Amino acid sequence: MVITTPRVRAALGLAAATVVALSLTACGEQKSESGSTGTAPSTGADQTLAAKVPAEVKADGKILVGSDTTYAPNEFLDTDGKTPIGFDVDVFNLVAQKLGLKAEFQTANFADIITGVGSGKYEIGVSSFTINDERKAQANMVSYYSAGTQWLTKKGNPAGVKPDDACGKKLAVQKDTVQVDDATARGKKCTDAGKPAITVDPYPGQDAVTAAVASGKDDGMLADSPVCAYAVKKSNGQLELLGEIYDSAPYGYAVKKEQTAFAEAVRDAVKAIIADGTYKKALEKWNVQAGAITDPAINP
Repeated sequence: MVITTPRVRAALGLAAATVVALSLTACGEQKSESGSTGTAPSTGADQTLAAKVPAEVKADGKILVGSDTTYAPNEFLDTDGKTPIGFDVDVFNLVAQKLGLKAEFQTANFADIITGVGSGKYEIGVSSFTINDERKAQANMVSYYSAGTQWLTKKGNPAGVKPDDACGKKLAVQKDTVQVDDATARGKKCTDAGKPAITVDPYPGQDAVTAAVASGKDDGMLADSPVCAYAVKKSNGQLELLGEIYDSAPYGYAVKKEQTAFAEAVRDAVKAIIADGTYKKALEKWNVQAGAITDPAINP
């Protein structure tokens, strides 16, 4: 969910308990931290922007959103196991309001979302997609945030993982993200130099990636910077960040390639919530304001 060029998871019983504890702390934290499940309302619909929304999208007053809800704190499920929350959810709810719509999030496999937008299964994709050339070829990508990649290990880094030399280590990553390519490329450098290969363990959801590191199954993980920071915060001292954030790049909303006017409306809605201050408040609620942008664009 960061780009690949220089976007931007003891005894058996103890391991199981660790995984369960981490899974529980990765959900539902919005209520305990903020005391609210919502974001301060925006100034309401902008009729000029709403007029650019395709008739087939606005006919029911909703916009169907495809999202991989395993990626705390960006998008994940609340303690009820069904309500999507996170800063991505809050920010896009504000965007939808500007367009005179209500966002309806539907949990989906990360790898299937952009193709689902293209086929009409979803009306937009909101899932921490780092904008890169491959994704721009499939959809109109509207930038709204910036993130980089970071590494994470168990507290104390017992396996001795080094981001610049992880040869011989086991690294957990989420399937179909740019971190897979990152880890794979690093592994090739190891073998080309005659060193032990990196074992790249891809998992379908970020929750499983983090749990694999917490349990000791894998030595470390690569993920987007806000995801790693949140995992450490909620791990009760079990995990720690490793190295610096790198390869920062914009996240983008995925809009159907043919719907240029719709992409323009989404871009301008992001501009509007930046201008009215609700964008900043949504990010601050999750303590991810460091990735705020000021100039959203289509296919930057």
